[in-house]
Amino acid sequence: MTIKLHCFGESGHSYKAALALELSGLDWEPVKVDFFAGEGRSSEFRQGLNVMGEAPVMIDGDVKLTQSGVIQDYVSEKSGKFGGRDAAERREILRWVLWDNHKLSSMAGVTRFLMNFLPEDKQPKEVIGFNLGRLKGAYEVLDTHLEGRDWIVGDGITNADLTCCGYLYYPEPFGFDRSAYPNIDAWLTRLSDTPGWKSPYDLMPGSPADRA
Repeated sequence: MTIKLHCFGESGHSYKAALALELSGLDWEPVKVDFFAGEGRSSEFRQGLNVMGEAPVMIDGDVKLTQSGVIQDYVSEKSGKFGGRDAAERREILRWVLWDNHKLSSMAGVTRFLMNFLPEDKQPKEVIGFNLGRLKGAYEVLDTHLEGRDWIVGDGITNADLTCCGYLYYPEPFGFDRSAYPNIDAWLTRLSDTPGWKSPYDLMPGSPADRA
């Protein structure tokens, strides 16, 4: 049975789940969530898919999951990939998933939205400036950790990599300059050189160009 991932191209959290599915080799397909038309706020979406009103939502037969980290864990359980080789690696992967969700992707997603998807006169400049400072600290943490490492945990791609990269391939500005973080830059290149890798707008339906 084909796994369905309700997602949209602009969503870095959706991208984490979609990239895990794509690289795992599992049979899956994306289903577009029309986020910018308010689908996530609709009663149909909240009652039928996710009371939280968020994407991604994964459906695999009778299994329905939300939150990218949970979906990634399910992909690992089903495919045997990206979950670590032992209990110590699994805990370390979880540590980075939680860190990313609190310090990196959450801040990057909000800041990117404020800077790119709101009209100029509606953008809260002081909030954006504060967020950019928080993001700089997160980029420095990740760049420092990647010094002398190919991957965040262990010697291969894990969910730690697939979560932390969630927003870092997007072209819109949100305070991330790859050239300023050479270890992150090299890591992102290694990941994008992996057979089967696709960028967010190539992997999922929906992009800013659709609304231009």
